[in-house]
Order: sequence, then C-alpha cells, then structure tokens
Amino acid sequence: MKRLLIVSPHFPPVNAPDLQRVRMSLPRFVERGWEVTVLTVDDPTPVAPLDPELAATIPAAVRVVRVRCLSRRWTGRLGVNNVAWRAFPFLLAGGRRLLRGRRFDVVYFSTTMFAVLPLGRLWRALHGVPYVIDLQDPWLSDFHAVAGAPPPPGGWKYRVAQGLARLLEGWTLRRAAHLVSVSAGYVETLRRRYPWFAARPATVLPFGSPDRDLARVRATLDRRPPVLPGGGPARLAYVGRLGADMGPALAVLFAGLARARTPGPAPTVHLLGTSYAPAGTGRPSATALAEAAGVGALVRESPDRIPYFAALQVLLQADANLIFGSDDAAYVPSKILPALAAGRPVLALAPRGSQLAHRLAELGGAHLVTFSGPDDGAAVFAAARLLQELAAGRLAPLPASAGLAAQSGDAVADRQLAILESACTWTLSAEDRPPDFRAPPAAPAP
Repeated sequence: MKRLLIVSPHFPPVNAPDLQRVRMSLPRFVERGWEVTVLTVDDPTPVAPLDPELAATIPAAVRVVRVRCLSRRWTGRLGVNNVAWRAFPFLLAGGRRLLRGRRFDVVYFSTTMFAVLPLGRLWRALHGVPYVIDLQDPWLSDFHAVAGAPPPPGGWKYRVAQGLARLLEGWTLRRAAHLVSVSAGYVETLRRRYPWFAARPATVLPFGSPDRDLARVRATLDRRPPVLPGGGPARLAYVGRLGADMGPALAVLFAGLARARTPGPAPTVHLLGTSYAPAGTGRPSATALAEAAGVGALVRESPDRIPYFAALQVLLQADANLIFGSDDAAYVPSKILPALAAGRPVLALAPRGSQLAHRLAELGGAHLVTFSGPDDGAAVFAAARLLQELAAGRLAPLPASAGLAAQSGDAVADRQLAILESACTWTLSAEDRPPDFRAPPAAPAP
C-alpha cells in the first residue's frame, strides 16, 4: 500500500477553489488502495466561507491532520491574510512530525497557496521523500508585465509575493519529482524561464469533471432551496470570479445582448459569486459594464460567494451556462468540465488563440465565440445570434468529443495516481543532488 501525504492549506469545511482538485480525487485514491493523509490548517479566521456539505464528501479512510494558524485579527494589522503565511511554521513542523513518524512514499502539493510549495524541497533534503507540485495558477506571473495589461492588484503585497516567487519558484521546482499543471501555457513559460526545466517530467492535467458531486446534487434537487429565480425569460448563468482580465469577454457578451434584444425578448444574465471578498464586502465587477452597454436591466450580479453545491445546482437548473476567457492567454478555468457535464447548453467567450479556445475546440460541447478584442463586430454578431436562439428556446447542448469521457473525475484521479506512483521511485540526477542529499530508505513491505 502506497502512503501519500497531501498538503492543502484550504480544506473542507472551508470552501476555496484550490481545494477542489484534491477533494474530488480522494474517493478514487482510497478506492485504489492508497493510504492518504492530508496536512491542512485549522484556521480560526478563514478568508473563504465555510461549506459544511463539502466535509461530508471526505472518505472516512482519509486521515486529516490540522495544524495551528495565526489569527487574522493579529496578522491583518500587518496586511497579512494569506493562510499559507499565517500557518507556515506550523505546517513546516507538522509535516516534519508526520515524516519522522512514518514512511510516506510521496508528498503532493495541489494549491494556489504558493508559499507552502518550498516545503517540498525542505522535506526532501531532511527526510528524503519525493514531492510533486500541481500548479493550478502561475506562481510567478508575467501577465501584468505585458504592454497594455491592467495594473497588478494588491499593491505592495503583490510586489512582495512576486519577489518571493522569483526567488523560490526555480529553487523549489528544481528538486520536484514531477510538475502537474492545468495549462500547457504554464509549462511552456517554465521551459522558457529555466533551461534545465525542459528535461524535467511535466504533465498538463486539467481539472476533472465533478461527476460524483453532480450526482449528489441531482439526487437532492427537490430538497434544495432555489438559487436562480424561476419563470420569466431564459436564464443565462455564470458562477465564479470576474476580474478586469475578463472585461473584453464581458464587453462582447453585453454588446451581443444589446443587439439580441432588438428584434424580440432577450435572456437574463445571472452572475453569481463574482468576488472572493468576504460576504457583504464584495463589489460588483460587471454591473457598470452592463449599464454602459444599455443592458443593465437584463444583468443581475451578486458578488457574494455561494456554497459549492449551490453553484452546481445553478449549472443544472440554468437554461444555459457561461464560460469567460481572460486577457491571460494561458488561463483555463476549472469550470469547463462541470458546465459541460451539467448537460445544459454552454456559451463560451474566449480570446482567439487562447488556451481556453483550444481546450474548448478540443472537447466540443460548447457554443464557442472567439474574439480579438472587446469591439470585435463578428464576435458580437455571433454572440447575439446565440442569445436570440436561447431566448427562443432553440439553443441546444452541442455534442462533446469522444475524448470527454477521459476527463471524468475518476479518470483524472487515475492519471494523478500514475504520476504519484512514478514519483515514488524518482531520484535526483547526480548534478542536481544537494551536498546533504540522503537517498530515501526502502519502503517497508506491506
């Protein structure tokens, strides 16, 4: 039996996007006979909301170890809210206790809390255990350095985070047994940035479909309170972050909506959970754009985060679902497969040539509108035509490609396990071994 240590600072009942990859894979890991321990944080003041239903999906066989965390009531005075920084010394010590106490075959980091990733290299040197890093977002981002890009968010905190990323990204990845990334663009960037990275094992593995979660919601739909308003015009829905990088996609949608309503009724657009800010403090991201386009009455935005299973309920009950692309051409949202698996029509707006456009063309199943910019007339016309079809009740789901089955949650979890299995026997090449390198001891017989 292989023993796996997963490091995920966010973990149920906290509801944060970066924990979903691990959470959805845990049932399959257990079914395949792996012994899994999750190292996470007992956060007294979480930034993300709590969602108790998420905790009910964790298999009983998974051991969850929670370490202490400094309260934001104190660290917030210094502007530090990131859970990875508030818990770093406790995660370091907690991981060392676990690794000293028993033999683990591999450590798996799957999180956007990048500050914890260097723990992999530290533990590798101290305990000889290989580690795998799963990048769900870029750690060191070049996006805001590109001409014409919006200014970076976060002020000094963003600059500090990026400065540390410059120091630690290459240092950490250099000793990793394998890199997993949701986007081929991230891997290509790393190969350009670090000449040595070209010889390192790396796998592009998008998020899998949340099939077990969708089945859970379908079985309980009649007992769940409604999230979308019933009746009236056709409902086009989107759940998730909306940032300035998605402004061009929103502009095309709203221009298309303005054009679509001219000859007849138009659908209503419901944008939910568009801010990561705490409940009641988020600001609308799209409302002003909609009003400027003259379609404010058709767009309803709620910035507050909604529970994970309520988000899946929206996907199942909307008349059609939206996917937005970003100015960042490497961006591939995790919501692609949930939207396709819900079985409702999907309208996607993606920059021409982006990783999202390529991914959707490969998977099929979505009505894809590509654009060169917010004023792309052909894209606006294409969006308006699809919106008219939706309002008339004639927009149907498109057939997905045969390869979609390979993107099921269990299939993606199996690919994760194959990567982790190979990492268990991975050793550093002679030129990369640090002076204090100790080869890992042989695993005990099962």
